[in-house]
Amino acid sequence: MEDETCVSSLTDEYRALFDGLDFGDTVSLEQRLIGGAEWTPQAAAHLLQLAHNYGSFMLRSALAISLALKIDDGNLGF
Repeated sequence: MEDETCVSSLTDEYRALFDGLDFGDTVSLEQRLIGGAEWTPQAAAHLLQLAHNYGSFMLRSALAISLALKIDDGNLGF
């Protein structure tokens, strides 16, 4: 499966994972990422910070650039 297709399925996966949660409740969102998607606590917190700080406009461009440059795991090592 191509990376671009994976993004669409991941979006659906996270929508289902967060279904019914208060999007402003960071603790619940982190817990759902940890328990339902097997992220570490540090990575879950970082992911939510990225989403809140940058939003989809900036992150979509960063994703496209990382795919074009074939960067799978970044420097932070998550």
